[in-house]
Formats: sequence, structure tokens, C-alpha cells
Amino acid sequence: MLPAFAEQARVWAERLDLPLEGEAEFALQLGADGLQLAELGPQAPGPVRVDFVEGAVAHRRLYGGGSGQMIAKAVGVQPGVRPSVLDATAGLGRDSFVLASLGCAVTMSERQPIIAALLEDGLARAARDAEVAGIAAQMRLLQGNAIELMRDWQGEPPQVIYLDPMFPHRDKSALVKKEMRLFRPLVGDDLDAPALLQAALALASHRVVVKRPRKAPVIDGAKPSYALEGKSSRYDIYPKKALKP
Repeated sequence: MLPAFAEQARVWAERLDLPLEGEAEFALQLGADGLQLAELGPQAPGPVRVDFVEGAVAHRRLYGGGSGQMIAKAVGVQPGVRPSVLDATAGLGRDSFVLASLGCAVTMSERQPIIAALLEDGLARAARDAEVAGIAAQMRLLQGNAIELMRDWQGEPPQVIYLDPMFPHRDKSALVKKEMRLFRPLVGDDLDAPALLQAALALASHRVVVKRPRKAPVIDGAKPSYALEGKSSRYDIYPKKALKP
């Protein structure tokens, strides 16, 4: 590690209760490009980090179709309407960033401490970039169990709660994605998805949106009123009240 990052690395290690050295299957690495999670070993894919400035997220921001995107329609973005959104399963924050770039105020919740650290680092770097600082300012991060956060919510409830639970994939193609390879050992499957949905329905003032693989069953519990389907995924919509300008 470069000496310039030694102190920052020590702070992260202390915060996350991780050793600074030693043998491991995964490593949280810090360098000029920020914080990243890497699998170690000869067959390991490349590292993963949260990058709201460049790469796929930047391309989607510039050329992704704006408010015509399916996720925008799912959460109810329309002329004069930019709902406040709680992304209760934030992951790498890509969907949160899309919604913030469209003008929604987005709260992200992530329960896995290492993924939350990647998000925190990505947000900090975005805040220092002139092009996306305004978008980053629309996003805030809460680290903790989303079900508990929703049950104990203080203040104005989010108009829309967005859920994208980790699905127990059987499809081998999902395993080749490096994010899946890295995150599944950390996160596992969201077996508490029904409780997550129930808490979201109790809190959201206007609607709950659940992203699922296109052919996946709906989450156990209340049934969605309708769904928006794409090529590989679908958005199950649970409306409570109409979103109006």
C-alpha cells in the first residue's frame, strides 16, 4: 500500500473491524481510485468499486433515456413529479444514482457494512466532481438493517420505497458477473424479502416498487397491482396513493 493511504486504510480497518494484513479470500483495497473490493486468487475477476463519475453509470446518465427509463416510470417520475425515494436495498447505488440524476431526493439503505463503505466512498468522490456533485447532493446513505430502519423511521416518510432484493439465482450466467461473485458470499440471498416488503408497505406514503428478474415469482405477501416488464427484469408496483404534481 502507498504510504499516502496508510492512515486512511487504518481508519477504514478500524471502522469495519477488519485486519490490515493477513491471508484472506477477499480484500478491501484503498488507492488513488478510491475504495474497492477484490477477490484474491488466480481466477479472480477484477475489483468492484462504486463509481458515480465514470464508466457505465456516466454513460447511462448521459445516454440512458432520462425520464423515459422503465425505473423512472416505475417510481412515478412524470412532468412536475419527482418523488422522494428510499432505496432500501442500495447495493452499488446505480439505481439510486439514476433516480437522483432525474431529480429525485434519494435515501439509500445498505445493511452490509463493506458495501456501505464502498457506497460512502463513491458518494464522497462524486461530491468532489463538478459534473455530478449536484446529483450526489440529492443522495444520502444510511447503514443498517432496512427493515429496522423502516420500522423506526422518524420524520416525513418517503413517497416511494424501492426494493431490489438479492434473488436466489439458478441461472449460471448470473454467476459470471463479478459483482455477484464478490457480493453473494457477503450478502447471501434476501430470505427476509417478505418482511422487507411488509415494512415498506407500512411506511411508503404513495407506492412501493420491487425489481425482480423477469420470470421470478412475486414476493410472498401482498400482491402487486401491476408490473412493468423489460427484457430481463420487471418492476412490481404496489400503489397506495396517486403521485401528483
